[in-house]
Amino acid sequence: MFHWLNWGDVMYFLSGFFEATVYTYGVILLLLYAMLAILSFTNIRLYQKKDSYTDYKVIVGSPLAPGVSVIAPAFNEGLTIIDNVRSLLTFDYPKYEVIIINDGSTDDTLEKVVREFSLEKTDFAYNEKIKTKEVRGIYKSTDEAYAKLIIVDKENGKAKADATNAGINASSFPYFLCTDVDCILHEQTLQRLVRPAMEDETKRVIAVGATLRIANSCEIENGVITKINAPRPFLARFQEMEYIRAFVLGKMGWSLINAVPNVSGGLGMFDKEIVIKAGGYDPASFGEDMELMMRMNRYCYDNKIPSAIRYIPTTLCWTEGPTSLKVFMRQRTRWGRGLYQLMLAHRKMFMNPKYGIVGMVVFPYNFLFELMAPVVEFLGIIYYILLIVYGQVNWPYAIILLIFVYTYSIAISTLAILWDHINAKYYNNIWDVLRVSSMVLIEMLFYHPLIVVFALRGYFFQMINKTHTWGNMQRKGFQKKGAPKPAAA
Repeated sequence: MFHWLNWGDVMYFLSGFFEATVYTYGVILLLLYAMLAILSFTNIRLYQKKDSYTDYKVIVGSPLAPGVSVIAPAFNEGLTIIDNVRSLLTFDYPKYEVIIINDGSTDDTLEKVVREFSLEKTDFAYNEKIKTKEVRGIYKSTDEAYAKLIIVDKENGKAKADATNAGINASSFPYFLCTDVDCILHEQTLQRLVRPAMEDETKRVIAVGATLRIANSCEIENGVITKINAPRPFLARFQEMEYIRAFVLGKMGWSLINAVPNVSGGLGMFDKEIVIKAGGYDPASFGEDMELMMRMNRYCYDNKIPSAIRYIPTTLCWTEGPTSLKVFMRQRTRWGRGLYQLMLAHRKMFMNPKYGIVGMVVFPYNFLFELMAPVVEFLGIIYYILLIVYGQVNWPYAIILLIFVYTYSIAISTLAILWDHINAKYYNNIWDVLRVSSMVLIEMLFYHPLIVVFALRGYFFQMINKTHTWGNMQRKGFQKKGAPKPAAA
């Protein structure tokens, strides 16, 4: 049928087209990283300048400081729940409440908090603005020292999103902070996250995020970080380096032009009214934090509400990173599914000028350089293998290209660590800095391939619609020491 085709010419054309496409893709990506490095550095310097003359005591003492509800879903977190609840009760902020949602745990999570904090089931004005699984009871403490603490016990919703929605329903303040119970938060978290929302007079700040770090190997006492150490386990140390690059270089860069792609589910403060009007978290989403941000942006553009998403470079949250390859695979597979799901669900926003910078910049970037990156890398590897098999590799050129990409990758990651160190010296000694910095030298060999494979695994699972639930993160927990009560509210 196609006898007139010269298959040699067709393959030559396809090969040239693929190489040109990948080359263009790579050049654009390298330029984007360079741009983000510049934007990030500029934004950090602006933040430092503003922060140097900010008196946070004024924010804490101001009657205009908005109340914040701290929401933390928990599923089978008995190992760490007490330390983490204590951590959430230590904020230096005048108006806040802590809402822990026991999402149908099958371990002793609920029993532990009830016993430790003298809780009793109580009548509570629970207003279900967002539909969730049935709430079985709400607990408050009989001890005034824990008056800020609320425990919502509900049936398992098979997703963090459903539990968070229940927390939003139980909340009483205009802003809420979403976090995980395995996170350790800085005592100034609320005052620092509230500041951007209080300062912006031209846009409604619908979300604020901050840098996350890995808590593994840190010294923690009574739910408070007492000494920051670089993670000792290699897998956790890779994650520390990745988080610094993603938050300090990536999100701080995007924040300068109001193009933040998402606010992490581990630490993010949100405008509750906009969240509720946007429909709350989607329990069917595997990337509920990113999906919510897309719908909040969509709602604001549809209703002509000038909005902004801000990020600050200060580390306010430490989370226990997975050290088991199996648990890490499960986490990154879910992230991959969530991204795939998000791009498909909101595809009408792609290059749609109606949605401003979100439709024209954020969405295309997420699609081309987040979703498609593992696919392009995988196809590139297959292509190179075929070239090697057929002896078509120009080895001098290939080696020069590999060295360039490797060196550029090291430079970008090192700049991120440098920007982070310029902003605040979190490590107490140079050895910790070197431990994290050394990861950039071997990331391409060990860590990055895992990220690519697990992302592709997530895409595949999403395409075949494989079922997925919360899962068990198998926490190792933090060393328990003395635990004095906080001051009475």
